[in-house]
Amino acid sequence: MDLIPRNLYNLDDIFDHFMPIEKMDPMKCDIYEKDGNYHIELDVPGFKKEDINIEIKDGHLNIVAEKNSEVNDEDKDKKYIRRERSYGKYQRSFAIGEVDPGKITAEFTDGTLKIVVPKQEAVETKRRIEIQ
Repeated sequence: MDLIPRNLYNLDDIFDHFMPIEKMDPMKCDIYEKDGNYHIELDVPGFKKEDINIEIKDGHLNIVAEKNSEVNDEDKDKKYIRRERSYGKYQRSFAIGEVDPGKITAEFTDGTLKIVVPKQEAVETKRRIEIQ
């Protein structure tokens, strides 16, 4: 079966007009509390551990995943009909407050990044100010 580019014969897929393709954020996440910690689980499919960078700055946990489109000798002769796999830089940021970075753990398995952030101790911020 030959794959013919749709625009060659102006044969648009009828469903494209009624059901637009949503741009998917590859870093969907779940956040939950368990055992005195916050757990963040992010889907990062198609990335390697080396492609992901996690940093803490100004009370925010920043996660950046970057994948470049690598063109090798085998790909130079390809004429793509459709290219849906994404490349580029994706990032998420979470406000976590002042947490000891040494207590945060992360693991990456099968396209899922799991980060454990210890809960902060509740600090009493209410204080009565004496008027002089």
